[in-house]
Parts: sequence; C-alpha cells; structure tokens
Amino acid sequence: MGGIGMTVVNSSLKPPAPARGVDVFVAAVPLTATKGAPQLLMSTAYSFSLSWDLQHFMVLTSSADLPSQVMVSDFQPQDPESIYAALAAISGRKIPGVLQMRMMKKLPKTKCWKVGSCKVDVVDTINKFNSNWDTDLIIGRHDCRHYTNGKKYVLDRLRTRQTSIA
Repeated sequence: MGGIGMTVVNSSLKPPAPARGVDVFVAAVPLTATKGAPQLLMSTAYSFSLSWDLQHFMVLTSSADLPSQVMVSDFQPQDPESIYAALAAISGRKIPGVLQMRMMKKLPKTKCWKVGSCKVDVVDTINKFNSNWDTDLIIGRHDCRHYTNGKKYVLDRLRTRQTSIA
C-alpha cells in the first residue's frame, strides 16, 4: 500500500453538525492537464461531454441547514499538470496521489448529481475511509473514479443513467 497523503486545504473544515442530515453529491469537472494543447483538449472534451472518462470526479456534501458550506473530498495526482502524470496515464504506471478535503461556497450548477443523504459525522466518516485509501494512483485502475465510487458503485449507476438519457 502506498503512503497516505492527505491535504486539508481549510483548517476549519469541521462544519457544524446539521439538524436535518447531509446531502451527498458526486460532481465532475474537467481533468487538468499540462498547459497548452493537452489542457485545451481536456476542456473541450469535457464541455461537449465527449467522454465520461475524461472528467475528474469528486464527492461533495452539503447540509440543508448550511447550503453555503459544501465540503469537497477527492483523490488526484499530487501534480496533475506535470508531464509525468500525463506519461503515467498513458503507460498505466503508478504515481503519487493525494487525498484532499476542502470547502467551497456552493454546489456546481452542472454535472453534479445528488446520490444520497446521511445523518452521520461526514468529516469523521471521510477521514476513516481516507485512512485506508492507498494513495498510489493508477489512472483507470485506482483513481478519482474508484475513490468516488466507494463501495456503492455510484458512478457506475450514474453512467448507466446518463447513457439511457442521452
């Protein structure tokens, strides 16, 4: 198992406990790539929804009591814009990954799906999940999609639903 690398971008990450539970979402954003043509290609593919796999997936949680506080959890390469990350993606080799937790002000307006709700301490639950997560990232075999899927195969169900709608 690789090292556990976790970046907490906001030290005051513990949002107040909600009275009515927490909604759980999955969101997709464009993959980051080296500047120039690779980055333009990734952004274009994302904009036109050309490939489900050319997106970065993350877990978001938000409370009905505090809709302006959205916590983001994800797994990505330590340096997603490096040429080494791109070469690893092409070759299937492992690279160092990082687990991140941070706050954002609101849910994305597009490519964001509610996948459930819970009444547990979300930060504690994510920390427990992260403590067992191998941070050796292998694109296509152990990456943001696998992190977001967790044990419930959320992305598999969403992908099936998106394909049937299109």
